[in-house]
Amino acid sequence: MLALRSKALMRSSRAAARRWVSTAADKDKFKVVVVGAGSGGLTIANQIYNRFKSAGKALNEGDIAILDAAEYHYYQPGWTLVGAGLKNKDDTRRRLDSLIPPHLAHIAENVKAFEPKSSSVTTTSGRKISYENLVVATGLQTNWSTIPGLEKALADPASGVSSIYSYNTCDKVWTDIDALRSGKAIFTQPAGVIKCAGAPQKIMWMAWDRYQRTGRGDNVSIDFYTGMPSMFSVKKYSDALNALRQERGVGASFQHNLVSVNADAHKATFKTPDGTVDVDYTLLHVSPPMGPLEVLKGSPIADEAGWVSVDKATLRHTNPELGNVWALGDCSSLPTSKTAAAITAQAPVLTENLFSVVDTGKVAGAEYDGYTSCPLLTGYGKLMLAEFKYGLEPKESFSSYLGDQAIPRTAYYYLKKDFFPYVYWNHMVKGNWFGSAGFVQPTYNQ
Repeated sequence: MLALRSKALMRSSRAAARRWVSTAADKDKFKVVVVGAGSGGLTIANQIYNRFKSAGKALNEGDIAILDAAEYHYYQPGWTLVGAGLKNKDDTRRRLDSLIPPHLAHIAENVKAFEPKSSSVTTTSGRKISYENLVVATGLQTNWSTIPGLEKALADPASGVSSIYSYNTCDKVWTDIDALRSGKAIFTQPAGVIKCAGAPQKIMWMAWDRYQRTGRGDNVSIDFYTGMPSMFSVKKYSDALNALRQERGVGASFQHNLVSVNADAHKATFKTPDGTVDVDYTLLHVSPPMGPLEVLKGSPIADEAGWVSVDKATLRHTNPELGNVWALGDCSSLPTSKTAAAITAQAPVLTENLFSVVDTGKVAGAEYDGYTSCPLLTGYGKLMLAEFKYGLEPKESFSSYLGDQAIPRTAYYYLKKDFFPYVYWNHMVKGNWFGSAGFVQPTYNQ
């Protein structure tokens, strides 16, 4: 009987919470509005709430709203693991509403327009929502359609074309890699900004190792076609990766940017400084071009390129008249690599500065140094852990314990494969993970 009453009480409590959240989401004005419920949005919303609470100045439930119409939230770093046959893609997504705690209001809409002069946003339904502080964490968009023939090829099971850059296609990567018995495998990287710039070659190294382990290494040639001038932006890691490439007999064509795909003929066309070149392929893994969301391009809060223009240290808007606008993650103008690891370092800085502005009228001494990380899989059981900051200067967490992080190690592999996914779902999106600082919230000089 007691058990039945307890279950009934729990159901009643959950129902009450859902009714309350619905009521909170119906408000028109909030203390803080977070646009986007990806890695950056969930992390920052929870950290801001926790910061006010820890200072004894807790916000009311529903004072923070998250705007996002998505049904699911994705752990995008996991898509490389899916493409390498290490994870099921269902493990990389969860229902968004299951990740938003009841003290945060969830408005299941996207933003249609930013109106910073009136401290408001307009949603796609035409609803106007006002804020005291706005945090933009929309991420970026993947521009599949800018490469003619790509979308058709990705939808064709027999095309040999795949990509780890979407939930819908990441499992096709493993299907194609595992099915290939001989031929030419090409892996591409576009020129310009993309999220996790090391991912295009992570999956290449995993494919190379797969073929070596299954006796296909002599029958499959692997080539890296990149729109960039080198293997990686940070010279230390680039040199190590290039040496690895040469040691493994992997070809490379730099400043070769994919511009079209002909799946019927199995040809890929690349733009080079000298013109265009057609390349035959058996397997083609595409990392598509990316850029800012359409809603940000030309908006009052974006720079000329379409990124939210924020101070690279404080993450506050660069326009003094828009001092209540903040941004982090892929949508921001921060001149660093766009990764989930970068968000773990950006979020506590933004949180501290926003709290200080609300509390004292000025930013705190919290400054972001550009820290980001790219766990570069180099094969099954090995990973090169690239960590760096502004100026493309290495900033390594484990080198004093384990040695040079440009050397692939097994310990780093299991961080990527097992530890990071666990931490992400159980701590990061709940606001309790601070990247290289671990579970200890950073403190800053005032």
